[in-house]
Amino acid sequence: MRSFLFVPGSKPERFAKALAAGADAVIVDLEDAVADVDKTSARARVAGAVRTFSASAVRVLLRINGAGTQWFQQDLSLAAFDGIDGVVLPKAENPAALAAVAAATAKPILPIIESAEGVRNALDVARTPGVERLIFGSVDFELDLDCDGSWDALLLARSRIVLASRVAGIQSPVDGVTVAIDDERQLAHDSSKARSLGFGGKLCIHPRQVAAVNAAFSPSGNEIAKARRIVDAYERAEGGAVSVDGRMVDLPVLLKARRIAGLSESVRGSEEG
Repeated sequence: MRSFLFVPGSKPERFAKALAAGADAVIVDLEDAVADVDKTSARARVAGAVRTFSASAVRVLLRINGAGTQWFQQDLSLAAFDGIDGVVLPKAENPAALAAVAAATAKPILPIIESAEGVRNALDVARTPGVERLIFGSVDFELDLDCDGSWDALLLARSRIVLASRVAGIQSPVDGVTVAIDDERQLAHDSSKARSLGFGGKLCIHPRQVAAVNAAFSPSGNEIAKARRIVDAYERAEGGAVSVDGRMVDLPVLLKARRIAGLSESVRGSEEG
Protein backbone atom coordinates (compact mmCIF):
# COMPACT_ATOMS: atom_id res chain seq x y z
CA MET A 1 0.00 0.00 0.00
CA ARG A 2 2.02 2.92 -1.34
CA SER A 3 -0.38 5.62 -2.48
CA PHE A 4 -3.37 6.98 -0.52
CA LEU A 5 -5.52 9.37 -2.55
CA PHE A 6 -7.92 11.77 -0.84
CA VAL A 7 -11.34 12.51 -2.31
CA PRO A 8 -13.87 14.83 -0.61
CA GLY A 9 -16.89 13.01 0.77
CA SER A 10 -19.03 15.90 -0.39
CA LYS A 11 -18.07 15.31 -4.05
CA PRO A 12 -19.58 11.96 -5.10
CA GLU A 13 -19.04 12.86 -8.75
CA ARG A 14 -15.30 12.44 -8.06
CA PHE A 15 -15.51 9.00 -6.44
CA ALA A 16 -15.26 6.97 -9.65
CA LYS A 17 -12.31 9.02 -10.90
CA ALA A 18 -10.50 8.55 -7.60
CA LEU A 19 -11.08 4.80 -7.66
CA ALA A 20 -9.71 4.63 -11.20
CA ALA A 21 -6.63 6.78 -10.53
CA GLY A 22 -4.31 3.86 -9.79
CA ALA A 23 -3.94 4.52 -6.07
CA ASP A 24 -3.56 1.58 -3.72
CA ALA A 25 -6.14 3.16 -1.42
CA VAL A 26 -8.67 5.96 -1.64
CA ILE A 27 -9.43 8.00 1.48
CA VAL A 28 -12.96 9.38 1.39
CA ASP A 29 -12.65 12.53 3.49
CA LEU A 30 -15.31 13.83 5.85
CA GLU A 31 -12.92 16.10 7.74
CA ASP A 32 -10.75 18.87 6.28
CA ALA A 33 -12.12 18.63 2.73
CA VAL A 34 -15.71 19.19 3.86
CA ALA A 35 -17.07 22.48 5.21
CA ASP A 36 -18.93 22.34 8.52
CA VAL A 37 -22.26 23.14 6.88
CA ASP A 38 -21.81 20.21 4.47
CA LYS A 39 -20.84 17.52 6.98
CA THR A 40 -24.29 15.94 7.22
CA SER A 41 -24.93 15.88 3.49
CA ALA A 42 -21.44 14.53 2.81
CA ARG A 43 -22.07 11.67 5.20
CA ALA A 44 -25.27 10.83 3.33
CA ARG A 45 -23.46 10.93 0.00
CA VAL A 46 -20.81 8.54 1.25
CA ALA A 47 -23.45 6.17 2.58
CA GLY A 48 -25.11 6.23 -0.83
CA ALA A 49 -21.87 5.28 -2.56
CA VAL A 50 -20.83 2.24 -0.51
CA ARG A 51 -22.02 -0.18 -3.20
CA THR A 52 -19.65 1.52 -5.63
CA PHE A 53 -16.85 1.16 -3.11
CA SER A 54 -17.66 -2.52 -2.53
CA ALA A 55 -17.49 -3.24 -6.26
CA SER A 56 -14.03 -1.70 -6.58
CA ALA A 57 -10.77 -3.57 -6.15
CA VAL A 58 -9.29 -0.45 -4.56
CA ARG A 59 -9.18 -0.28 -0.79
CA VAL A 60 -11.48 2.47 0.51
CA LEU A 61 -10.75 4.18 3.81
CA LEU A 62 -12.92 6.75 5.57
CA ARG A 63 -11.39 9.79 7.25
CA ILE A 64 -13.85 10.74 9.94
CA ASN A 65 -13.92 13.87 12.06
CA GLY A 66 -11.91 13.71 15.25
CA ALA A 67 -12.98 12.42 18.63
CA GLY A 68 -14.64 15.23 20.56
CA THR A 69 -16.20 16.85 17.51
CA GLN A 70 -19.96 16.92 17.06
CA TRP A 71 -19.71 14.75 13.94
CA PHE A 72 -17.53 11.98 15.33
CA GLN A 73 -20.14 9.42 16.37
CA GLN A 74 -22.26 9.70 13.23
CA ASP A 75 -19.17 9.56 11.01
CA LEU A 76 -18.02 6.48 12.88
CA SER A 77 -21.34 4.73 12.19
CA LEU A 78 -20.40 4.64 8.49
CA ALA A 79 -17.45 2.40 9.26
CA ALA A 80 -19.83 -0.53 9.65
CA PHE A 81 -20.86 -0.34 5.98
CA ASP A 82 -19.54 -2.90 3.52
CA GLY A 83 -17.23 -1.05 1.16
CA ILE A 84 -15.47 0.86 3.92
CA ASP A 85 -12.24 -1.02 4.60
CA GLY A 86 -10.75 1.06 7.39
CA VAL A 87 -10.98 4.24 9.44
CA VAL A 88 -8.54 7.15 9.25
CA LEU A 89 -8.65 9.04 12.55
CA PRO A 90 -7.31 12.61 12.58
CA LYS A 91 -5.75 14.36 15.56
CA ALA A 92 -4.72 11.05 17.12
CA GLU A 93 -2.79 11.97 20.25
CA ASN A 94 -3.31 9.11 22.69
CA PRO A 95 -4.84 5.62 22.91
CA ALA A 96 -7.98 6.98 24.54
CA ALA A 97 -8.87 8.78 21.31
CA LEU A 98 -8.78 5.44 19.52
CA ALA A 99 -10.86 3.51 22.04
CA ALA A 100 -14.22 4.60 20.65
CA VAL A 101 -13.16 3.70 17.13
CA ALA A 102 -11.94 0.25 18.17
CA ALA A 103 -15.15 -0.31 20.15
CA ALA A 104 -17.32 0.61 17.17
CA THR A 105 -15.58 -1.38 14.46
CA ALA A 106 -13.18 -4.26 13.99
CA LYS A 107 -11.86 -2.65 10.83
CA PRO A 108 -8.27 -1.38 10.69
CA ILE A 109 -7.52 2.05 12.14
CA LEU A 110 -4.99 4.43 10.61
CA PRO A 111 -4.37 7.28 13.07
CA ILE A 112 -2.98 10.56 11.78
CA ILE A 113 -0.17 11.92 13.92
CA GLU A 114 -0.32 15.67 13.36
CA SER A 115 0.60 17.43 16.60
CA ALA A 116 3.47 17.62 19.05
CA GLU A 117 1.41 15.63 21.54
CA GLY A 118 0.73 12.99 18.92
CA VAL A 119 4.41 12.62 18.05
CA ARG A 120 5.33 12.38 21.74
CA ASN A 121 2.79 9.58 22.18
CA ALA A 122 3.35 7.91 18.81
CA LEU A 123 4.50 4.61 20.29
CA ASP A 124 1.46 4.35 22.56
CA VAL A 125 -0.80 5.13 19.62
CA ALA A 126 0.97 2.59 17.41
CA ARG A 127 0.57 -0.11 20.07
CA THR A 128 -3.17 0.45 20.46
CA PRO A 129 -5.21 -2.61 19.41
CA GLY A 130 -6.71 -2.19 15.96
CA VAL A 131 -4.07 0.21 14.66
CA GLU A 132 -2.71 -0.96 11.33
CA ARG A 133 -0.52 1.93 10.29
CA LEU A 134 0.38 5.49 11.31
CA ILE A 135 0.00 8.49 9.02
CA PHE A 136 2.03 11.67 9.40
CA GLY A 137 -0.13 14.78 9.09
CA SER A 138 2.78 17.02 8.17
CA VAL A 139 0.79 20.16 7.31
CA ASP A 140 -1.11 20.26 10.60
CA PHE A 141 2.06 19.37 12.48
CA GLU A 142 3.80 22.34 10.88
CA LEU A 143 0.92 24.54 12.06
CA ASP A 144 1.03 23.12 15.58
CA LEU A 145 4.75 23.80 15.95
CA ASP A 146 4.69 27.06 13.98
CA CYS A 147 7.76 25.81 12.12
CA ASP A 148 8.69 26.29 8.46
CA GLY A 149 7.73 22.78 7.33
CA SER A 150 11.17 22.05 5.86
CA TRP A 151 12.66 18.55 5.94
CA ASP A 152 15.05 19.60 8.69
CA ALA A 153 12.21 20.99 10.79
CA LEU A 154 10.10 17.83 10.48
CA LEU A 155 12.89 15.23 10.50
CA LEU A 156 12.61 14.40 14.19
CA ALA A 157 8.85 13.91 13.97
CA ARG A 158 9.12 11.71 10.91
CA SER A 159 11.87 9.61 12.47
CA ARG A 160 9.91 9.12 15.70
CA ILE A 161 6.88 7.94 13.73
CA VAL A 162 8.97 5.46 11.74
CA LEU A 163 10.65 4.15 14.90
CA ALA A 164 7.34 3.88 16.79
CA SER A 165 5.85 1.86 13.95
CA ARG A 166 8.77 -0.53 13.92
CA VAL A 167 8.85 -1.00 17.69
CA ALA A 168 5.09 -1.61 17.74
CA GLY A 169 5.41 -4.17 14.96
CA ILE A 170 2.90 -2.52 12.62
CA GLN A 171 3.24 -1.60 8.95
CA SER A 172 5.62 1.17 7.95
CA PRO A 173 3.95 4.60 8.17
CA VAL A 174 2.49 6.83 5.49
CA ASP A 175 4.05 10.24 4.88
CA GLY A 176 2.08 13.47 4.53
CA VAL A 177 1.04 15.29 1.40
CA THR A 178 3.09 17.36 -1.01
CA VAL A 179 0.91 20.44 -1.41
CA ALA A 180 2.60 21.59 -4.64
CA ILE A 181 0.28 19.71 -6.99
CA ASP A 182 2.05 20.71 -10.21
CA ASP A 183 5.63 20.41 -8.97
CA GLU A 184 6.75 16.94 -10.10
CA ARG A 185 10.31 17.51 -8.93
CA GLN A 186 9.17 18.42 -5.41
CA LEU A 187 6.89 15.38 -5.27
CA ALA A 188 9.69 13.07 -6.37
CA HIS A 189 12.07 14.63 -3.84
CA ASP A 190 9.58 14.36 -0.97
CA SER A 191 8.69 10.78 -1.83
CA SER A 192 12.32 9.70 -2.12
CA LYS A 193 13.26 11.32 1.19
CA ALA A 194 10.30 9.73 2.97
CA ARG A 195 11.16 6.31 1.64
CA SER A 196 14.79 6.73 2.67
CA LEU A 197 13.63 7.32 6.27
CA GLY A 198 11.52 4.17 6.34
CA PHE A 199 8.08 5.38 5.28
CA GLY A 200 6.21 2.89 3.12
CA GLY A 201 3.74 5.17 1.39
CA LYS A 202 2.47 8.70 0.95
CA LEU A 203 -0.75 10.69 0.94
CA CYS A 204 -1.85 12.18 -2.39
CA ILE A 205 -4.18 15.14 -2.85
CA HIS A 206 -4.57 14.88 -6.63
CA PRO A 207 -4.82 11.89 -9.01
CA ARG A 208 -1.81 13.04 -11.00
CA GLN A 209 0.40 12.53 -7.94
CA VAL A 210 -0.42 8.82 -7.72
CA ALA A 211 1.89 7.39 -10.40
CA ALA A 212 4.95 9.19 -9.06
CA VAL A 213 4.25 8.06 -5.51
CA ASN A 214 3.73 4.46 -6.60
CA ALA A 215 7.03 4.55 -8.45
CA ALA A 216 8.94 6.14 -5.58
CA PHE A 217 7.76 3.55 -3.06
CA SER A 218 8.40 0.58 -5.35
CA PRO A 219 11.83 -0.98 -5.88
CA SER A 220 13.56 0.41 -8.95
CA GLY A 221 14.81 -1.83 -11.72
CA ASN A 222 18.38 -1.42 -10.47
CA GLU A 223 17.40 -2.25 -6.91
CA ILE A 224 15.56 -5.38 -8.01
CA ALA A 225 18.43 -6.54 -10.23
CA LYS A 226 20.97 -6.04 -7.45
CA ALA A 227 18.76 -7.82 -4.92
CA ARG A 228 18.44 -10.81 -7.22
CA ARG A 229 22.21 -10.89 -7.79
CA ILE A 230 22.76 -10.95 -4.04
CA VAL A 231 20.23 -13.73 -3.46
CA ASP A 232 21.58 -15.81 -6.35
CA ALA A 233 25.21 -15.36 -5.27
CA TYR A 234 24.45 -16.30 -1.67
CA GLU A 235 22.55 -19.40 -2.71
CA ARG A 236 25.34 -20.49 -5.05
CA ALA A 237 27.83 -20.06 -2.21
CA GLU A 238 25.70 -22.36 -0.04
CA GLY A 239 26.27 -20.24 3.02
CA GLY A 240 29.90 -19.48 2.38
CA ALA A 241 31.43 -16.02 2.22
CA VAL A 242 30.50 -14.10 -0.91
CA SER A 243 30.68 -10.54 -2.20
CA VAL A 244 28.49 -8.77 -4.76
CA ASP A 245 29.46 -5.50 -6.42
CA GLY A 246 32.44 -5.29 -4.07
CA ARG A 247 30.35 -5.59 -0.92
CA MET A 248 30.45 -8.52 1.47
CA VAL A 249 27.08 -10.23 1.72
CA ASP A 250 26.24 -11.05 5.32
CA LEU A 251 22.87 -12.10 6.70
CA PRO A 252 21.33 -8.58 7.05
CA VAL A 253 22.32 -7.75 3.47
CA LEU A 254 20.78 -11.02 2.26
CA LEU A 255 17.57 -10.49 4.20
CA LYS A 256 17.16 -6.98 2.82
CA ALA A 257 17.76 -8.28 -0.71
CA ARG A 258 15.13 -10.95 -0.21
CA ARG A 259 12.72 -8.31 1.07
CA ILE A 260 13.25 -6.14 -2.01
CA ALA A 261 12.84 -9.09 -4.36
CA GLY A 262 9.69 -10.16 -2.56
CA LEU A 263 8.30 -6.63 -2.59
CA SER A 264 8.87 -6.35 -6.32
CA GLU A 265 6.82 -9.52 -6.87
CA SER A 266 4.07 -8.22 -4.58
CA VAL A 267 3.88 -4.90 -6.39
CA ARG A 268 3.83 -6.58 -9.79
CA GLY A 269 1.06 -8.91 -8.66
CA SER A 270 -1.09 -6.09 -7.33
CA GLU A 271 -0.67 -4.06 -10.50
CA GLU A 272 -1.52 -7.03 -12.71
CA GLY A 273 -4.50 -7.82 -10.52
